[in-house]
Amino acid sequence: MVVLVTGASSGLGRQTAILFAKNGYDVIINYCNNLDLAKETEQEVLKYNVQTLLIKCDVSKEDEVINMINVVKKKFHKIDCVVNNAAISKDCLPFEKSVADFKKILDVNLIGTYLVSKYASRCMDKGTIINVSSNNAIDSYYPMSLDYDASKAGIISLTHNLALALAPNIRVNAIAPGWINTNMNKNMDEDFYNQECKKILLNRFADAIEIAQVIYFLASDAASYINNTVIRVDGGIYGCC
Repeated sequence: MVVLVTGASSGLGRQTAILFAKNGYDVIINYCNNLDLAKETEQEVLKYNVQTLLIKCDVSKEDEVINMINVVKKKFHKIDCVVNNAAISKDCLPFEKSVADFKKILDVNLIGTYLVSKYASRCMDKGTIINVSSNNAIDSYYPMSLDYDASKAGIISLTHNLALALAPNIRVNAIAPGWINTNMNKNMDEDFYNQECKKILLNRFADAIEIAQVIYFLASDAASYINNTVIRVDGGIYGCC
């Protein structure tokens, strides 16, 4: 079995890659900028005696995605699972966002998910695609992240349409995580952190492995009848901005 994980150099992507390797998958580790972090992911994955492919690709660029999938086909001949995890954000006051910055968020988060799904699905006889959206796409809104929120809402719509387009052989689902303990959030203002925790029934942020486990579940035979679905993994958030 072969899985492609985009944005796998750190955080949720890294934990997802490791978890699939632990369960016997060969792992394609996609990264865009940080080769050193991607190599760290690769070393963790290799502990499970599986094959890996470390590949640089900006998922927002069609030519790079096509090249990535061609390289994958040469090495593995197929893909069984795609985890569209690659994403960026750039928070600032909502009306101070430039058009260029707004488009960059959409290009990576939304267009990137589309491009990887489009070309990866061509070497999937059957299998599953899992898209990483966010509870920001549903009801946890942050005006400073309105471009990110819009991109993640688009991923939910994209998921439903891809599920229809790729049925019955490829299942397409999405997860909508809430806050996750990653390096991106480690320097978060303490008052803001506490405020956000109060909105969550479990009163804490998720560890990345808790989200990765849901991704793996959706790829597994245990989820063989789950399709065209969005699963929230946010600790039971009940408040928004």
